[in-house]
Amino acid sequence: MDMSFYTGALGAMASQKKLDIVANNLANINNDGFKPKQAGFQELVNSNLHAPREEVTDLQADNGVAVVSTRTNFTSAPMKTTGSELDFAITDENSFFMLKDPQTGAVSYTRSGHFHRALMADGGFYLMTDGGKYVCGTDGNPIRPADIAPGGEADTGAANTGTDDTPGVFSLPYPSRLLNSGDNEWTVREGDTANTPTAVENPGIRQGMLEDSGTDMAREMTDLIEAQRAFSYALRMVSTSDEVEATINTLRS
Repeated sequence: MDMSFYTGALGAMASQKKLDIVANNLANINNDGFKPKQAGFQELVNSNLHAPREEVTDLQADNGVAVVSTRTNFTSAPMKTTGSELDFAITDENSFFMLKDPQTGAVSYTRSGHFHRALMADGGFYLMTDGGKYVCGTDGNPIRPADIAPGGEADTGAANTGTDDTPGVFSLPYPSRLLNSGDNEWTVREGDTANTPTAVENPGIRQGMLEDSGTDMAREMTDLIEAQRAFSYALRMVSTSDEVEATINTLRS
C-alpha cells in the first residue's frame, strides 16, 4: 500500500510541474519572440511481482513518473509588422540575436528583436534591448544603428566598434542545451565548448517586423486540461489508497 501512496504522489507532483509550464507559456502569449516549453516525462523503473527483476512478465509494479526535462520549442512563429526601423524578426529556425551585457561582457541570445537607440557613457548611440544590453553585429561587437541620433542630432560619440548597421544573426549546433536566463534570453552552459555560435550568412531577417510569441493557445489549453485531469486522478489514487489502508487497519483491530 505504501507504494500506491508513493506512485500517486509522484504523479500529482509531475502533473503540477506540467501545469506550471503551461501557465508560463500562457502568461507569455503576448511576449514577442517567446518560445514555449514542453515538459518531458519519463517512467520510473518498474519491478516484477513475485518474479526476478530480469524476467519478462505481465505483472509489474509501476513506480510512477517524473519530469526529467523541459524542452524549448525554437520553431519560428508568425510575424507582425510594426513599421519601426529598429524592430527585427528572424525567419530562420534555431537562430538568435547576440546580446552583450555592458557591465560584465556576458553574452546571451534572444529571438526578440525589439530594440532601441540608447546613449552610452562614451557619448555614442548604440542599439540596445529593453533590458539594457548591447545588440551585436556579425563580428560579435556592439553596433551603432545610424550616424544620426534620435531627433536629428548628429552622433558625435566614439567610432562604431562593429562592422554592421543591422543585428547579426547566429546559430548554435545544440540550441536544446541552452539555459533560459530570463527576459526571453538564453545562455550557453558553462563548459559547453561544443555549443559555439556561428554567424549566419545571408540570414532571414525582416526589418520593421517582430516575431510573435510561439505559444499556441489551442495546444496549451489541451495540455492544461490533460494535466488537470492527470493531477485529479493521481490525487484520487492517493485518496483511494488511504481509504483501503483505513479499512485494513479497522479489520485488524
